[in-house]
Amino acid sequence: MLLWYQYIFVVLAAIGAGFVNALAGGGTLITFPTLIAVGIGPIASNMTNTVALLPGYLGGLFAQRKDIRGQRKRLVLFIPAGAVGGFIGALLLRLSSDKLFSFLIPYLILAASLLLAIQDPVKNWLVKRAAAAGNKSTSIAWAIIPVGCAAVYGGYFGAGLSVIILAVLGLVVDDNLTRLNAIKQAISFSANCAAAVFFAFSGLVEWPVAIIMAAGALTGGALGGKLAGQVKPSTLRWIVVSIGIIVGVYYLVK
Repeated sequence: MLLWYQYIFVVLAAIGAGFVNALAGGGTLITFPTLIAVGIGPIASNMTNTVALLPGYLGGLFAQRKDIRGQRKRLVLFIPAGAVGGFIGALLLRLSSDKLFSFLIPYLILAASLLLAIQDPVKNWLVKRAAAAGNKSTSIAWAIIPVGCAAVYGGYFGAGLSVIILAVLGLVVDDNLTRLNAIKQAISFSANCAAAVFFAFSGLVEWPVAIIMAAGALTGGALGGKLAGQVKPSTLRWIVVSIGIIVGVYYLVK
């Protein structure tokens, strides 16, 4: 059971995560270390974080619902792949010991920071690739495997998942960035939803914390949406990347 002031730290972290997710992504790099700092175990922190931030993925999916229209075939293929991958990742986390996951934490955080740092180059590459390909139609059935593998990472840890999925889609699907980003939202939601459902029955989720985090993340997301035109996403992204690197190095040294 957390102390009252620890709940305040968690709520503030969740608001910050919702805010940066609405503008740049990388909110997990704020909330996950905060949960560990207030005394929640590594695996329980990861599970609680996944459950708490799930509404944010739903909000992102709803916001891009118009761009998903006309992509039914992709949804039929990729949503199940994302859900299966997310479930497998969640199962792997459940089978991991706190000792193993604690060992992986700095590397996961540093990897997530790197993925967030290369988000703009990845998007620029996708735009150039789509222009060169001319958005031609290709078979995407074989893409289930790489998409599912990306979702496994999402179920296990989650930070940086959107960048991984977007890069994978860029490799296997010829389309413009807006439509790929919409499919990415659907896959990310399905992976995190499957993981969250699995975690909900694990007995390790700190539900009072998850509930107030969800409220905080939604508040931060709404605030971020209103200030979208006043805050430069790239600046915010590099702040989050810097925080992630500092936290990752700290855990690595520790």
